[in-house]
Amino acid sequence: MIVIGLPVRLARLWRARRHIRAAVLVALVLGAAAWAFSGRGAGEGLCGWPGALAAAKSGPAYEDELPWARTPPPELVQLQQATGAVRLVGAFRVQFPAPLYEESENIAVAARYLAGTVLQPGRVLSVNAFLGPYTAERGYRAGPSYAGGRVVPSMGGGVCKVSTALYNAAVMAGVTVVERHPHSMPVPYAPPGRDAALAWGYKDLRLRVDADTPIVIWAAAHADSVYVALYGSYDPPRVEWHQEVLDRTPFPTVRRPNPELSPGEERVVIQGIEGVTVRTAVTVAYPGRPAERRELGTDRYRPLPHVVEYGP
Repeated sequence: MIVIGLPVRLARLWRARRHIRAAVLVALVLGAAAWAFSGRGAGEGLCGWPGALAAAKSGPAYEDELPWARTPPPELVQLQQATGAVRLVGAFRVQFPAPLYEESENIAVAARYLAGTVLQPGRVLSVNAFLGPYTAERGYRAGPSYAGGRVVPSMGGGVCKVSTALYNAAVMAGVTVVERHPHSMPVPYAPPGRDAALAWGYKDLRLRVDADTPIVIWAAAHADSVYVALYGSYDPPRVEWHQEVLDRTPFPTVRRPNPELSPGEERVVIQGIEGVTVRTAVTVAYPGRPAERRELGTDRYRPLPHVVEYGP
């Protein structure tokens, strides 16, 4: 457990499970992810694999959908009893249907570090400070990430799925977002403007509770998804997202020969995603209070190239 404003550690780390998708790893080794495009590498993060658009499913999680709903962990129960934060005020699920390298392990490790965090009123939570550094000593392994306009392996790759789930759950709970960064290119597990990139030392997600009661955060990786939930002692607000697309950039198509394919044979290696500039805001309405509009900023995403291999 990590506690903001409390010196007591109540939560234990769970044992990690190894999740390796050998077939996908082989595809990566063969060069499936070795594409590049021009431009500076600003906004990189430990993003995870950018493809598989149709397979990714993310969204709010209901209480009975949480993997710990039937048998709450003793650590969570103890924290709720100590803080009075027994009501679910925000929860979000991010799916990772086709993890590469040991991305699943990184997500599980980050979720365990996050589980048991108590955010005290007025204190700021730095996600990087508690999940990182993303090193082998901390239990992280190689996973896919954006860097220099490429998808490359890096330590901790994939933890942005945890920060993205936390970001969306926090907005649902009415938590103030102090700092948040988008990825350099679109990701398939969250709409533009609703992702949260992490990069040790310069891309962080920071949150603050402005209510007068603490919030307990719990997280867990289960099957092909990661769940993040926030518990409080207040009535959660009704939150409505507003997103305006200001600009669109078509994705380029990159064709390259692959001698392992038959003449005339083609295969899509990476599904392209158009680049967008999007302005995001939310309307937050607490029971018995006027609705409040909160501007969350304007994000620019470069297009993700559509990569096709063909038989020479």
